[in-house]
Amino acid sequence: MAYYRRLRDLREDNDYTQKQIADILFTTQPQYYRYESGLRDLPCELLIILAKYYHTSTDYILGLTDTK
Repeated sequence: MAYYRRLRDLREDNDYTQKQIADILFTTQPQYYRYESGLRDLPCELLIILAKYYHTSTDYILGLTDTK
């Protein structure tokens, strides 16, 4: 499983709670926690939604680049 450190960083930088982001993704807070902590892989559909929401690239969220 991947660890999505940037998911947490983006969320905290924007002062959102896990519940708020979970609501945007139409999932539950415990499920979002699993994505953020790397206990579950983040589905591509949700990755794209988050990239659009945070105005960044999927590569940035995945840690493939340091350029937002």
